[in-house]
Amino acid sequence: MNDNLIIDCRNITHYYGNRLVFRDLSFQVEKGKILGLLGKNGTGKTTIINILNGFLRPTRGTAYVLGEDVRDIRPSTKGRIGLLLEQHIQHPYMNIFQIEKFYSKFYPNWNSDAYYKLISKLKITSRQPISTMSCGQRSQVALGLLFAQDPELLILDDFSMGLDPGYRRLFIENLKEFVSDGAKTVFLTSHIIQDMEMLIDDCIVFDYGRTILHKPTTEILETFHRFRFKTKAKMIRSNQSFLNPEQIGDHWEFYSFVDPKTISLIIQEEYNATDIVVEKISLEDAFIGLTGKY
Repeated sequence: MNDNLIIDCRNITHYYGNRLVFRDLSFQVEKGKILGLLGKNGTGKTTIINILNGFLRPTRGTAYVLGEDVRDIRPSTKGRIGLLLEQHIQHPYMNIFQIEKFYSKFYPNWNSDAYYKLISKLKITSRQPISTMSCGQRSQVALGLLFAQDPELLILDDFSMGLDPGYRRLFIENLKEFVSDGAKTVFLTSHIIQDMEMLIDDCIVFDYGRTILHKPTTEILETFHRFRFKTKAKMIRSNQSFLNPEQIGDHWEFYSFVDPKTISLIIQEEYNATDIVVEKISLEDAFIGLTGKY
């Protein structure tokens, strides 16, 4: 196996009863990359995280993390993985000292200084139970616990859930600093796609049962455009060039990876298009353009 591959999913298929979650899902995450998984609710983001952590066995296919099959991963390898689920933190009845002491027993390379460096920035009392903290404060405690583990791989499931803009930005800044040496790998999901755009190197977009795309984020932002124009045509059908066309008021819009000059000529010739506008878009717009609004 390639030592540079931190995650290697091969033809993962999974069902819940008769409902297909995804079929033949394959992707790889290289060392030092921050990869974001985007998908609508119910498309299987948390399911693949559970599979990667060995909590759930796929119906078919195999997944390797840090070179080991997740169905039989060693405890010592699990200790090299930092996991943050969307609830942010367990044992909320503890205070910051108690929870640090508790978690430290499970990780041989525990770094208390990394934890308390982050905790020192919070406006909390030393004996305050975590359950009485704000959602943003709890997220920073959780992140500090991850930093103290010094993991090679961070897996974050909807890390920004419930956070206000300030704490979301703080979370991202601290995380970017932690992985800046290039030795750490991050696999994450979030419903706040603006946060992902600031953070991720590569992007996977899920739709129901399939992977739509897996590309570097910069490539998506540079080559994917939204087209707006006027036409008397009553229908524009979706195809590989015209993604998710929609009539809005007196104009149409769609998305495309095709060169803007080429697309503009096509819609002029085929639809007598006028008032053509080509727009660069955000990652959130790109996600809507790839998956549709509904």
